[in-house]
Amino acid sequence: MHSRFRPDRQLTARMVVTMFLLGLLYVAFTAALIVLLKSVVLVVVIAGGLLGVQYWFSDRIALYAMHGRLVTPEEQPRLHGVVDRLCAAADMPKPKVAVSHMDLPNAFATGRNADNAVVCVTTGLMRRLEPEELEGVLAHELSHVAHRDVTVITIASFLGVIAGLMVRFAFYSQLLGGRQRDQNTAVLLVMVMAVSALVYAVSFLLIRALSRYRELAADRAAAMLTARPSALASALTKVSGDIARIPTEDLRTAQAFNAFFFTPALGPGTVVANLFSTHPTLERRLKALEAISAELSGEAP
Repeated sequence: MHSRFRPDRQLTARMVVTMFLLGLLYVAFTAALIVLLKSVVLVVVIAGGLLGVQYWFSDRIALYAMHGRLVTPEEQPRLHGVVDRLCAAADMPKPKVAVSHMDLPNAFATGRNADNAVVCVTTGLMRRLEPEELEGVLAHELSHVAHRDVTVITIASFLGVIAGLMVRFAFYSQLLGGRQRDQNTAVLLVMVMAVSALVYAVSFLLIRALSRYRELAADRAAAMLTARPSALASALTKVSGDIARIPTEDLRTAQAFNAFFFTPALGPGTVVANLFSTHPTLERRLKALEAISAELSGEAP
């Protein structure tokens, strides 16, 4: 899909490298499972089935989990109006628009491609932001769609999902089997758990490294399209501060979708977690937006 969002060669290169490394990891993981489980058919069916579900139904799963609902222009004229203007400015197809009735102030884009993309915002976000701030957030999400990184992050996260499921499967099989299982079976389950855990750890780090960069790229693309980096910076500051006041239980419900959010659903006291976050720190994002503002105004860096 071509659009007026500036192409980001660094983002493209990082996506290619990350997907290549994940591909190698996936091949090794599949081979290890075949050796350990001694069933090519079982591994192929499990892997193929999960990938198909994640690829084709990721938008519906995300909307369902976040209590999102597609809305018409008549239901949300303000929201559709902003998306219409941004899509016209970016010369890109308009995605579906959804609203999540949650107080958590956030937004996300999902969908396997531009034709099936959905941009969802929460009522908590719309209630808190000024029109220009909301425009900046939506431009950020539309840049994810334009750069295809919604598709990439969906596929990239697949390996971590299946590895995590294999760990749980092996753990509960061992736990529930108890003494009924022989020693060889127990050793096999431990080996499956070890391989799956290693694959999950490596894919976890690769995906988060890619995700942090793509958030900076989306911030830059949105700021350049709207020519108002200060509005996006204001939205970031406001949303990040308000998320810290959201009840912990609500944050835990949303944290599974952090990689897709405008800003992560993390509460206070998460300094260590930021090292493995899907997003750069607020300070880094604000500093990058400040540099873009200086660039647009013609000031020397």
